[in-house]
Amino acid sequence: MRPTRRSLLTAGGALGAGALLAACGSGFDGSQDPGDGSASGGSRPFRFTDDRDETVELDTTPERVVAFVSSAAALHDYGIRCTGVFGPSSPIDGRPNPQAGDLDLDRLTSVGEAWGEFGIEAYAELRPQLLISNMFPPPDLWFIPEEGRDEILSLAPSIGITGARVSLLEPLARYAELAEALGADLAAPAVTEARARFDAAAEAVRTAARDNPGLKLMAVTGDDQQFYVAVPDAYTDLHYFRELGVEVVQGSPSDEWGFWEFLSWENAGRHHADVILLDNRSQSPSAEDLAARPTWNRLPAVAAGQVIPWSMEERYSHAGYAPVLEALADTLSTAERLT
Repeated sequence: MRPTRRSLLTAGGALGAGALLAACGSGFDGSQDPGDGSASGGSRPFRFTDDRDETVELDTTPERVVAFVSSAAALHDYGIRCTGVFGPSSPIDGRPNPQAGDLDLDRLTSVGEAWGEFGIEAYAELRPQLLISNMFPPPDLWFIPEEGRDEILSLAPSIGITGARVSLLEPLARYAELAEALGADLAAPAVTEARARFDAAAEAVRTAARDNPGLKLMAVTGDDQQFYVAVPDAYTDLHYFRELGVEVVQGSPSDEWGFWEFLSWENAGRHHADVILLDNRSQSPSAEDLAARPTWNRLPAVAAGQVIPWSMEERYSHAGYAPVLEALADTLSTAERLT
């Protein structure tokens, strides 16, 4: 069966073929948990035009926001706390889910973690005032299933932020704008410090790419049948890495969606890479999972131990991506060319 865009992006299908809690709040001074915003929502009108060019206008700032887990995690970094989440959030082997960022999941209601399992009744019980998700690309809201979509979207206005075929800098800016519209203080120390750390890390990547030229990075995932090589311009982070001077292997789109090149495992070595970025989401195979495959083990980067996690759905905040860029800079500084 041919993989679909949804199955490949979630990896759930690809890897098989892949009450009311706290109100939204804002404001923190760096000495408190960003999620414990001191200013409450509802104090002023809300207006935001999303990346579908749809405008949400409300008389007061929404207090009950339900968001895709990575979206909620990004807003949390600005001091905005959501009521509920959807999408993968449970720990992986006892470790926090990378898509959940610094969220306190015990204080959030999940209305569904797996694709197609969005709990409409649970969502309705939260009395949502706003729904937020990413788009890969517009106009579909990520993790909102086609079945039940009209009912879900009838319960609250929605906002979509583009997360494909643009530079990382674009969704970073859009989430900052959205957080500010929800009441965040973009001049708060924790916010400005995160931005400074991100900028420094980006410059470190640029410097490392310049000082250790010729390294080829390749972003991948896999399943029982195939090996998937990412098309860099389809992904905001890979797109941005290239802007910083990093050489990323160019997978050739295998379908109309243009996110992956599909390869049989026998052809997993088609592209040379000095470093492999391996999808780190809970639905995706780990390096340990793939170790049973001889063709994986024969890849030069694998044999050299130059495989690092790829935060494919990292939250779109400077706090979220600063560590990603720092790790990439370290890799570029120490990795060896394998040709």
